[in-house]
Amino acid sequence: MSVDIETVVIGAGVVGLAIAAELAERGQEVLVVERHRTFGTETSSRNSEVIHAGIYYPEGSLRAKLCVEGRERLYAFAVKHNVPVNRCGKLLVATTETEVAQLAAIEAKAVKNGVPDLRRLTSNEVRKLEPDVHCVAATLSPSTGIIDGHAFMAALEARVLNAGGQIAFNSEVTGISVEVGNEFRLIIRSGGDVSELTSARLVNAAGLGASGIGRMIATPNPDYVVPGLFPAKGHYFSLAAKAPFKHLIYPMPSPDALGVHLTLDMSGAARFGPDIYWQDNLDYAFVDPDGRRKAFAREIKRYWPTLPEDALMPAYTGIRPKIYAEGAPAADFEIHGEDKHGIPGFVALYGIESPGLTSSLAIAVYTAQLLD
Repeated sequence: MSVDIETVVIGAGVVGLAIAAELAERGQEVLVVERHRTFGTETSSRNSEVIHAGIYYPEGSLRAKLCVEGRERLYAFAVKHNVPVNRCGKLLVATTETEVAQLAAIEAKAVKNGVPDLRRLTSNEVRKLEPDVHCVAATLSPSTGIIDGHAFMAALEARVLNAGGQIAFNSEVTGISVEVGNEFRLIIRSGGDVSELTSARLVNAAGLGASGIGRMIATPNPDYVVPGLFPAKGHYFSLAAKAPFKHLIYPMPSPDALGVHLTLDMSGAARFGPDIYWQDNLDYAFVDPDGRRKAFAREIKRYWPTLPEDALMPAYTGIRPKIYAEGAPAADFEIHGEDKHGIPGFVALYGIESPGLTSSLAIAVYTAQLLD
């Protein structure tokens, strides 16, 4: 079989870049195809940049397994490649006595997931760490941190290129067929030109576009269904005043979100979010900024009662590529190899939302193993 390129990875978000770097360093000839002008312009650049410990996810799930493995890989990668990182820790706070039981359940789940370093704190102990935080109890997660997401993706891009890989920006895949001999034929639009490209292997890491890409490919398994996309927008607010915090602060989560939490960037500036706003499109516009500011302030004041008035400023929004509808149980990562769809040499990734950034390096290894 003669093909143009050995492996094509669709999508230059953090997961696509991590996969491409892993495959290139294993000796594969790799091309990343990205429809935007640069890497990580969608979900990968519109999040909290948190390195998660692996606390919240169901035992045995891919989200739990790959988060725990990916966390340690990510910290090591940051040190090796000089990516700014801060292992600042996180406080999960119970603001009422009724939430303490939820705190205990989270701690038990974390231990099952391989996160043994959580520590329960009293309200007095919390005040010594964070005098402005109000709670009746809290759990400290020392393994949680933050990373410069852009610098991380730039380092991954450098790994791809240094290993001989290529990245084609402004290139959108508009059609895919599987030819005789399991050769993939891609139709790619770049500017005003349309071209064809063949590959022996194909990885669909297109994030918000993954479901559309997946539906382009006819599969031999008649029961196989490509997961649908249910876009969920998250709004973020920044703080006009200097933040008096050194740790990330997380309230108790809801079934489909982690609550309006406080995170820090690498300069120590605070941001709050995300909330969750289900929609049927990829519109990034802020919805009802004034009403949302009031709702955010109300939630934040549960754990930071002295939040200054009018201190919240609309910052940005991000869209999570959820593969379950509003009100449905949260879904696991879906990473489909030949055993799912019946196509050799093809791996498709769906629903890679949080903790996708944390898990990215572990997802890359997992994908490489599926291809092998």
